[in-house]
Amino acid sequence: MERRVLVAVILSFLVLYGYQALFITPTQPPSGDGATAGGQASATPDKTPAAAIPASPSSAPSPVGPAAGSPVTSESSERDVRIETDRFIATFTNRGARLKSWRLKRYLDDAQQPLELVAHDISADVVLPFTLQLEDVAVTRTLDSALYVASGAPGADAITGPTTLTFEYSDSTGLRALKSFAFLPASYVVTVTATVTAGDRALAPAIVWGPALGDHDSTSGSYSVKPRGVFSSADSVTRLTGSEVGTQPTYSGDFQFAGVDDHYFITTAVKPGPASITYQHVSIPAPTGGSEAARELMSYSLKPQGTGAVDFFVGPKDFDQLAAVDRSLVRAIDFGYFAFVIVPLLRALNWVYGYVGNYGWAIIVLTVLINAAMFPLRHKSVVSMRKMQELQPEAKAIQDHYAKFKSTDPEKQKMNQELMALYRDRGVNPASGCIPMLLTLPVLIAFYNMLTTAIELRGAPFVGWIQDLSLYDRYYVTPILMLLSQVWQTRITPTAGADPAQQKMMMFMPVIMMFFFLWAPAGVAIYWFVSNLWGIGQQYLTNYLIGPPNVRPPRHAAERRVKRVGGGKTEGAARES
Repeated sequence: MERRVLVAVILSFLVLYGYQALFITPTQPPSGDGATAGGQASATPDKTPAAAIPASPSSAPSPVGPAAGSPVTSESSERDVRIETDRFIATFTNRGARLKSWRLKRYLDDAQQPLELVAHDISADVVLPFTLQLEDVAVTRTLDSALYVASGAPGADAITGPTTLTFEYSDSTGLRALKSFAFLPASYVVTVTATVTAGDRALAPAIVWGPALGDHDSTSGSYSVKPRGVFSSADSVTRLTGSEVGTQPTYSGDFQFAGVDDHYFITTAVKPGPASITYQHVSIPAPTGGSEAARELMSYSLKPQGTGAVDFFVGPKDFDQLAAVDRSLVRAIDFGYFAFVIVPLLRALNWVYGYVGNYGWAIIVLTVLINAAMFPLRHKSVVSMRKMQELQPEAKAIQDHYAKFKSTDPEKQKMNQELMALYRDRGVNPASGCIPMLLTLPVLIAFYNMLTTAIELRGAPFVGWIQDLSLYDRYYVTPILMLLSQVWQTRITPTAGADPAQQKMMMFMPVIMMFFFLWAPAGVAIYWFVSNLWGIGQQYLTNYLIGPPNVRPPRHAAERRVKRVGGGKTEGAARES
């Protein structure tokens, strides 16, 4: 019966499919973003070249009439407009009313100049930030090449209060565009308002940010993070690599923030609300004959559902700066699973820095304070390992006695029983040496993640040859010191139950760690080196407090199998094996 039902279903499907293919004319799907479950939009592969405007989130253009008309409100020549605050220097061009440059005054590049966040090492016709994109390609090109009338520029002086820069364009076809950028003197936020009308009809533009981010130092090195898409919806952060964007470029939802970030910096819309965002991976080939490698950047196009203003944060992933804009924005910093530990550690690091005035010394002081707080746990761990070390000859005798039995032999189970009895009689817990160390691991991992992520270390000098704690030690002094200190610490740490092969492997681990830290940020190597020094000192102190190990000779096999019962009486020894 089930087979006949299955055959009937298959035949019915074939008949319906043949009827639709032969007699029904396919209809075009309606335009729109097509939001799917979970707040994400259906993805459409983006075939637009890097120098062109990314594909519009909507698939069906709606012409507004002739796009090419004679300018009515326009300037006669192209010019730049400069806005300077105490945080950044922004340069706009009136051609398209777009952003040409955004330089951060408090963060410097290799030439000790304000760091540039707008990519310039790409083709001249690349889409610049704050380009307006509409469904009609002709209208988009008209607005992109138009010479807007700029007003509200303060001149060469840095602004001291709220300032709004306005660009306006209109032509004889009834097309009119108005773009305004509002700035505050002590903020990395620019508020963008864009309205486009065709006659009496309002159009809904998307705001495009071309390839981001333009800084070079955040995208180089094995520990750096290349530009990637990042957005937050419903308190959940999504990060997208270039391959993931190629699979699904468009996402829709009620965003708390949405944009592109790299290791230290971010350009993102803040609380855009219901919107769709389209990402595009952009590959910049290496310059011919130069030493620079190819760069992988990412552009994005944000289309809000409403027509109101949108705040854009363009600046450092500094915890306090992001929190001052919006508390949810701090999640753009990828602290990992131990963010609940990293945030207090970061605040403690900045607190110590406020006293010592040098982040290198602040790392050392904070490392000492953390290790001092974990002293009781480590002391308990070392004491437990010492007790295990003292029992090692007896435990080894038990293991040797049962070595001739296979693991499936019932006699082998007696070995574990005798070992547990030995530990119980001597008041030793085999796990007590590991558990205290495991409790310290979240703090150690969190401290490591903080040092590789915190922008505070970028460009922060220490002493001598270490002039940037976020870069690796170019003379490899700190990794070598870390190797020597870890070898020393491994030699003096008691080992329980380790055979010679395992002991050799333990001595080889510091060498592996050294190669792991060769290209790690200098701040991380300093932290690890100081932690090793503290561990060495603590080991010697613990050895002094508990004295030398009291190693007991192994007992006879028959003696080990005697079980004590109440009143001091003994039960007969088992047979000798």
